[in-house]
This record gives sequence, structure tokens and C-alpha cells, in this order.
Amino acid sequence: MKKTPSTTSRPELSRRSLLVSGAALPLLVSPVAAQAQSAPKDISKPYGLEISGAFPFVKKTIEIEGSKIAYVDEGQGQPVLFLHGNPTSSYLWRNIIPYVTPRYRAIAPDLIGMGDSGKPDIGYTLEDHARYIDGFIAALGLKDIILVIHDWGSVLGMRYARQNPGNVKAMAFMEAIVPPAMPAPSYEAMGPRSGKLFKSLRTPGVGEKMVLEGNFFVEKVLPEFGVLRQLSEMEMAAYRAPYPTPESRLPTLQWPREIPIGGEPKYATDVVTKNGEWLMSSDVPKLLFHAEPGTIMPKPVVEFLTGNLQNLEVRFLGAGAHFLQEEHPQLIGQGLADWLRRI
Repeated sequence: MKKTPSTTSRPELSRRSLLVSGAALPLLVSPVAAQAQSAPKDISKPYGLEISGAFPFVKKTIEIEGSKIAYVDEGQGQPVLFLHGNPTSSYLWRNIIPYVTPRYRAIAPDLIGMGDSGKPDIGYTLEDHARYIDGFIAALGLKDIILVIHDWGSVLGMRYARQNPGNVKAMAFMEAIVPPAMPAPSYEAMGPRSGKLFKSLRTPGVGEKMVLEGNFFVEKVLPEFGVLRQLSEMEMAAYRAPYPTPESRLPTLQWPREIPIGGEPKYATDVVTKNGEWLMSSDVPKLLFHAEPGTIMPKPVVEFLTGNLQNLEVRFLGAGAHFLQEEHPQLIGQGLADWLRRI
């Protein structure tokens, strides 16, 4: 059902109020992180879930820009393109893809430098990733794409949809980098804890120690703040596997340096800003999954989007932080399959 924004009942949310409340940050937002850290670590029993750590697919590879992109390619029919973010890979979608493959072709690439994809000598900026994703879609000849996107995959997916409006038919998203929380006007607007964190990550030498030496996003963010349940040793081994050395972790360091703060970096700021304009004006069918407390899409952001986006369906998953695919794969998969039948 097409949803038209109301001109009289829009949520009165200022960009600054959302930033200060923690909506702008990709993971370590003070109030959200505190809830995630104190939440029960085993959510499988209360939700009746059986979450498999095994990866049941054999990846293919394709040469793009002189390197290789590894990807899952399962099923037949209209392509459903799954795009992950930092510090994950197509492994994130392992328990969701089977819900799609009976009727659709599920394609889940590992972003360049991540998962089993190649690690060329590039900067791993948003612009670099966009070039590889554009090349990947073109090389596979994907048409009439349905996007399923998360984290930085949401920026890449929305950018592609915005620039190729005739080739994207629908979009499902969760914990996405979207307005009104992004771009952030300043470190100060992000709050003292979050502003300090991102300033540290972007400080030469300091960020390298945290991420390249300490594998910060895999060892700290993912298990302690990004997922409410306890990740298994099999799951942690899968997430560690692409990043055995400091050099291999460069993509996970560059991603926080791409967060648009105070107009920098310019390319990322422009892309996220234009994505937001597209999101607010597009009538492409949309499906939003969200959880509480969430991280980059807490309740105020969800309420804003619910009141302002066209052709939007919203599904609440329950308790969750950032990597909702690790907490509610069945609900996401079932919801996705149901939505796909109706669009």
C-alpha cells in the first residue's frame, strides 16, 4: 500500500535532537550501547530461534577492476541483491537467503577488501566501494533489482537506486545510514562520548592502533555492542577470517572515516545527502525492519521515516541492536518473503 506523507502530522524531530540522542552513530552510541551491553546474551530461548553459524553456500568469484569479488548466487528469477556493511560480509545473510531462493535469485557479494573478496591496493573509500559495486552489477547483468541493504550497504544500494532508477524495483532496509541522523554537522553534535570516539577513529595513529592492531570492529563492536545474543565461536571465527593481519583490516578502519561529519569527507557527505533526498521523494516500494533499542535507527528515526516516506511497510522485530540479521533472521526472512509476494 502506498503511503503518502502527511503535511500536518510529521514528527517534529530536529536533526540536532536526533544527533544528540545518539541516532547518528553507527554503533557505539552511549545510551544504546549501554542497553545492548546489559541485555541478556542468549536471545535464542525467549524468541524460539535456531540460528545457524554454518555457511551453507559455495561462493563464486568474478573479476572487477582487476581484482575479484566473491559472492553468493543462489536460486533463479528476479535478482534480490543483498549488500552488507562494516565489518561483515555475505556471511551476515546466511540464514535469510534461503527464504528468498524458492522464487528469486539471491545474490550477496562480499564488498571489496571484505569477506573472501580481493584486497587490492586502494583506499577503501566509499567511492572505491561504489565503483566495485557498480562494476559487479554490470558484469552480472542484473536487471529489475530488489535491494536488501544494511549499514554501509544501504549507502551503496541507495546510491545505485538513485542513479539507476529504472533498474531497482523495490528496497528492503534495516539499520541503514539515513536521514535525519546523517550527515552529522559536527563531533560536538554527536555528544561527548560518541564525538570523542569518532574523532579518535579518524585521528592518524590512534585509529590505526584501535582498528588495525586491535581489530576493533570485529572484536569489540560486533560482539559487545552490535548483537544482543552471544555469538558462537564458529560465528566469531567466520567474522575474524577476512582480517588476520593489520594490513587486511584497512577496510574496517576506512569505513568510520567515511562517516560524513561536518562536511567531510566530501564525497560521502554528498552521497548520503543525495540519498536522503532520493529516499524522501521516491515511491519505490520499501520495507523497513527495525528493533529496539537499535543503534543507527532507534525509535525516533523510525518514527520520522514512517511519517515521511512513501510506499513504506514497517516491521518491528523485537529486541535488537545493529546486526539484526544475527538476532532475527527468521523474522526478517519470513517478512521479506511475504513482502516480495505482494509487491
